[in-house]
Amino acid sequence: MLLLNAAHPHRGKRERLRIGLAIAGGGPIGAMWELGALRAIEDSIVGLDLAALDVYVGVSSGSFLAAALANGISTAEMTRIFLTGESADIPFRPEDFMRPAVLEYVRHAATLPRAFLEWLWTAARNPFDTRLSDVLLRMGSLLPTGVFDNDSVEGFLRRVLSMEGRTNDFRKLRRKLYVVAVELDSGKAVRFGSPGLDHVPISRAVEASAALPGLYPPVKIGGRWYVDGALARTLHASAAFDEGVSLVLGVNPLVPFDADLAQAAGRKIPDTLARGGLPGVLSQTFRTLLTSRMQTGLSKYAHNYPRADMVLVEPHADDVELFFTNIFSYAQRVRIAELAFRTTRADLLARAEELSPLLARHGLALDARRLAEPRTLRSSLPIYAGASRPAAKLAEALDDLDDALRQRRMRGARPRRPRRSRAASP
Repeated sequence: MLLLNAAHPHRGKRERLRIGLAIAGGGPIGAMWELGALRAIEDSIVGLDLAALDVYVGVSSGSFLAAALANGISTAEMTRIFLTGESADIPFRPEDFMRPAVLEYVRHAATLPRAFLEWLWTAARNPFDTRLSDVLLRMGSLLPTGVFDNDSVEGFLRRVLSMEGRTNDFRKLRRKLYVVAVELDSGKAVRFGSPGLDHVPISRAVEASAALPGLYPPVKIGGRWYVDGALARTLHASAAFDEGVSLVLGVNPLVPFDADLAQAAGRKIPDTLARGGLPGVLSQTFRTLLTSRMQTGLSKYAHNYPRADMVLVEPHADDVELFFTNIFSYAQRVRIAELAFRTTRADLLARAEELSPLLARHGLALDARRLAEPRTLRSSLPIYAGASRPAAKLAEALDDLDDALRQRRMRGARPRRPRRSRAASP
C-alpha cells in the first residue's frame, strides 16, 4: 500500500534536491518485510540508489537497515546476508538474535531472598494491611526486564560495521544517520547521531533503539537507560525533513489487520482475532496504536514541511500471512521478504500515474517495463560471483514454486485430481 504526501506548488529557485529514507520498526520479521520492500523500490525506480541517499532515519529494527545503508551496504548485499545466505564475508546466524538474557535472569534472581525477607517483615508488622496487589507489585520488580540478550545483537552489527570501508562512528559517515530511541526515565525521544549524541557507537545506538520492552532489556548509555524508539513515534521522518530533504521515502511494516477485507478476498482466517489469545490481541493493539500515530504524523509532515514530498510504503491491511507470522520466526523471513517485494512492485505499478510526476521532480522515474515483467526478489539481485547462473535459476524456480503452493493454501483450494487421458482408458 502506498501513501503519497505531495508538496504544495511553490515558486522560486529550488536548492539541490536531497532525498531521505525513514524506516520504522516491527521486529525481525518486520525488518525482513522492509528489506523486501526496499529492494522492490530500488529495483523499480530509475536513478535511485538507496545506499547513496543524503539522510537516513532508523527506528527499532528499522535502524539495522538504516545503519547498513548509511554505510553503503546495498539492499542486494543485505538480501544475501539475511535471506539467501550467499554472503561469505558476513555469516548470519539467527540464533544470535534469540539468546536468552541469562545475566539478566541471574541478576534479578539474586535479589529474590532480600525481597522475600522484606515482604515478610512488612507483613509481620502490618498483617491486616497486606494486599495481594502489593505482593504482586513487589514480586513484579523481580522479573527480568527482557527475555533475550541484546548484547549479541550489538556485537553482530559492530563486527559488520568494523569491516574495511565501513564505520561504527556517526561522525565518520559520509551521509547523515539518525537512530531514534526513547529515554526510559523521561519518555523522551532522542536522536543518536545528532550533536552531543554522535559519539555513541552506531551499533550501541541501534541496540538501544531496538530494545523492545519485555523482549530486550533497556540499554545503558552514558548513565541513562534507553528503550525502543517506536514507543514515542512510529517513523520519526521529521528527523529527515529537518535536514532539508525534498523527498522522504518511508517504510512501515506494521498496520492493523482488517479481517473483513481478508474475508471479502476469500482468505481463510479465524472468525475473531481473540481466538489467537494474548499474542494476537497485543499485536493488533500495538499495530493500531502505531497506525494512529502514523496518521497524525503524516498530517503534521504535510503541514510543517509543505515543500517536501513523501512516499510511504506499507503492507495491505488484509495481508493474512504477514499478520499471523510470528515476528520472531526467522524461518519465515525469506517468504515475508518475497511477499513484500511482490506487493510493493504491484503497488508501484498500480499508482504509477500519480507517482511518476512526483518522482520526476526529484530526477527519478519508474521503470514501467521492469514493473510489468514477472520478477522475484532473487531475480532482482545481480548475479552473485560465488554462484553459477544455473544454480541461481534453480533457486528462483524453487521460490516461484513455493510461492504458488503458498497462494493455493491461502485460498483453501484443493489440488485437482489429474484427468485420465483417452489413450489410457480401458
